[in-house]
Amino acid sequence: MNYHLMAVCGIGVSGLARLLKAQGHQVSGCDAKVNEMGQQLISEGIEVWEKHNPDHISEDLTALILSTAIKDSEPEVVKARELGIPVLRRIQVLDEIMQGAPASIGIAGTHGKTTTTSLTAVAMMGAGLDPSAFVGSVLPDFEGSNVRLGSGPFVAEIDESDPQFQHLKVSIAVMTNLEDDHVSPDGQASENYYASVESLHAAFREYVQNAQKLIYCADWEGLDAFTANHPDRVSYGIGRGDYQAFNIESTDQSQSFDLLVRGEYRGRVFLTLLGNHNVLNSLAALSVVGELGGDMAGAITALAQFRGAGRRWQEIGRRSGALIVDDYAHNPTKVQAALQAARQTGRRVRVIFQPHRYKRTQLSWERYATILTAADEVILLDIYGASETPIEGVHSGLIQSRMTELGFAAVFYAQNFDEAIRLALSSLQENDLLLTLGAGDVTRIAVRLLE
Repeated sequence: MNYHLMAVCGIGVSGLARLLKAQGHQVSGCDAKVNEMGQQLISEGIEVWEKHNPDHISEDLTALILSTAIKDSEPEVVKARELGIPVLRRIQVLDEIMQGAPASIGIAGTHGKTTTTSLTAVAMMGAGLDPSAFVGSVLPDFEGSNVRLGSGPFVAEIDESDPQFQHLKVSIAVMTNLEDDHVSPDGQASENYYASVESLHAAFREYVQNAQKLIYCADWEGLDAFTANHPDRVSYGIGRGDYQAFNIESTDQSQSFDLLVRGEYRGRVFLTLLGNHNVLNSLAALSVVGELGGDMAGAITALAQFRGAGRRWQEIGRRSGALIVDDYAHNPTKVQAALQAARQTGRRVRVIFQPHRYKRTQLSWERYATILTAADEVILLDIYGASETPIEGVHSGLIQSRMTELGFAAVFYAQNFDEAIRLALSSLQENDLLLTLGAGDVTRIAVRLLE
């Protein structure tokens, strides 16, 4: 079969391209700009064109596959429909691939999806389940890819920003948590945003009810009640649930805990990831292994060797003893979790934060301000708008002013990356943790801090 994918250089569509090629199909793609991901796809034998063009559409295509950002009015889409070529959204294709596996596991929730999916895939590998996997980040355990093709169950990260996720029917749905991210402040549904909290909750509720089995976090307030109507539920938590973590111990670089499964001790789990949120993420992974009947001892061993996911507490390097870490945290709860992990290191915590999207910042700037006071120093960048139009009066200065009002003096605004780097290096100490936070291009600063 022959597939063409639009917006192929994004993390989600690139993963589909890789999966389809691994299955033996002919695959091509295009994007407005061929970035590093696009270059990687080319090196893997996938033809990638820069810019969209209806000439990319030929009559022998099996289907045209689109990301959520591609509009129906795009010339390529129009031509495909004129030729009678099926036009499919990314999540529809992912669903078809998952349904072809012996079992399907969907990892959903507001926070922790990428890390939990990564941990689950690695745990399943260690448990002898030979999974296929689709993750929203590149993994060293997948040899720098974001997908893996195996003969066993298929585990995939499910992004709620695409409303079509609610129609998936998976064997096991994992729900890590639920907050009001991706809800529009103006009450209008749009790309990446639901019109209301109610519509977001309705989508999650349908996703959960469509699953044969549900695994959910018992520690997340309200999630037990939210999922109460599911007939086959399994829970996990710190000191609660069917899969429990006890006796948590941590150092500045690792943590460990005892695993109890329905009251039975199953071993000591060692993680290279910090923070209680990663204890919960690993419990979700081990819950999946347990419910699939995998080798739990093998899964525990694999988690101890987990090498992390790209931009998820990713250690970039050290400069004069200072540790430089990059993290994708881009909403208040994720930022709070990253700071909790940072505090476990015992270092002076210095954050370079780039707010992500204007609508999200409009809703959350006060929470950001409060949460960021847990750092020792904060350098604020301008908002990374992604595809959004700026909103008048919404800017990083709101966060800075509020932090100052709260009595936090060590907050600075940087007009550009060069200024942020100058500020970060001007008072560098051996015991510093320099933490870049955000879902935009702030990751480039982390690398430049080593130069």
